Amino acid sequence: MSNSILSNRLVKKLTLSFLAILLLAGLGYTIATIYLSNQYFYETTQRLHANLAQDLIDEKFVDASPIDSTGAINKVLFGDIMHDMMAVNRAIEVYLLDMDGNVQYSVVLDHDAPETNQKKVGLAPIKKFITNNGEGYILGDDPKNNANQKVFSAAKFNKGGKEGYVYIILAGEEYLTTRDNLFKSYALKLGLGTSVLTLLFAAILGILSVWYLTKNLRELVFAAKRFQQGDLEYRIKDADKSDLAGVTTTYNEMAETILSDIDKIKSVEKLRRELIANISHDLRTPLSIIQGYIETLQMKDEDLTKQERSDYLKTINKSGERLSKLISQLFEYSKLEANQIEPQKEPFLISELANDIHRNYNVLAKQKNIKLKLEMGEGIPLVFADISLVERAIQNLMDNALKFTPENGEVIVQIAPKNEDIEITIKDSGPGIKQENQALIFERYRQTKTGEHKEGAGLGLAIVKKIMELHNASIRVLSKPNEGTSFSFSLPIYQMA
Repeated sequence: MSNSILSNRLVKKLTLSFLAILLLAGLGYTIATIYLSNQYFYETTQRLHANLAQDLIDEKFVDASPIDSTGAINKVLFGDIMHDMMAVNRAIEVYLLDMDGNVQYSVVLDHDAPETNQKKVGLAPIKKFITNNGEGYILGDDPKNNANQKVFSAAKFNKGGKEGYVYIILAGEEYLTTRDNLFKSYALKLGLGTSVLTLLFAAILGILSVWYLTKNLRELVFAAKRFQQGDLEYRIKDADKSDLAGVTTTYNEMAETILSDIDKIKSVEKLRRELIANISHDLRTPLSIIQGYIETLQMKDEDLTKQERSDYLKTINKSGERLSKLISQLFEYSKLEANQIEPQKEPFLISELANDIHRNYNVLAKQKNIKLKLEMGEGIPLVFADISLVERAIQNLMDNALKFTPENGEVIVQIAPKNEDIEITIKDSGPGIKQENQALIFERYRQTKTGEHKEGAGLGLAIVKKIMELHNASIRVLSKPNEGTSFSFSLPIYQMA
């Protein structure tokens, strides 16, 4: 239900966002259209009437002069000019300028007002207009309001020794006011109509587009819902071909990882139960022996001979040592598994370590009548590893070898250079390990049996494997039933800088 709500919310947000973008785009389009339409109107008007001022001079100033010999303005002439112009186009305003751009006369101005005599028009646009013969889009000053720029037509005259400019505003203020009012009404109608149509089509297009674009997203939500409901095998088909290939493939990989982790958790839980059962059994056995012999000593102390009492105490001591060793292994393995041990790697002579171990275990081997050999050449180079952890790994393998090698058997320790590594191998002549059990002996507290012989050492080999993992190495086993077992691992040769 929550996934459906989430999907609907997303679709709504995408739809509204899409409509907002289209609305803003429509608004921008309308504003741009209005602005460009105005520019088009002004430029068209100027191009069509570019020669109007020169035509006026050629027609009206042939027999009459705009300024008489006394310097007075021919107002009658300008009255006729303005009458003729306005009859054709009421938007036109005609101005007479002197050579400095000062306004001399215009019918549309109140010349009785003092400020009228101060009106002036910039000559730069006029000169540019005349030079270009009216080509191009040029704006000039509005004599009524110098803050405004308007399209114009202009021409220079020279009549009766008097010079100046005829300056015609092609879109006068009254005309523009009327035009603006009409244009605003038209723009409002156009904008509303366009907006309504835009929103209508945009809504339809937006809904269809969002529905199409979110198809893969809905499939992803559906897959997540199926997974949540317990269908752990459901995957998105053709995830790499989806529009959201990165997300869908990641989802499939995540689902595979979760499923794998669940399987691992189940396996770990199964091993945990086995571990507890095995530990309980192995702890209970020595404890039961210790408790039984102590009770026997307490109950029959007066009836036991000195030899029997000594044997009982040796059995109790042996069981105590076994119990202590098991607890020590558990503690050591728990620290390794929790990554609480950081290897302190340093260069050292593996040959010296092998000699020390051979010397220490030789006594135990003689007690079991086992022949212990050390095969090692001269000049074995330094290795780079944690010496204490490596020693612990070799000790566990030696304990294993001596434990499962029968009397009159043989255990061999080999140290040999192999390319850039030193290979350490411990061989025994014990009963060997079945092929199907070789992958199990390194699991924590995994013990298998063949007849009366155990084919594992509980936590011993698991500890060795963890130590090898800390050194980015691996422990290898080679064994066949009744042909003995060989464990080997490699350590890198120390490279001097």
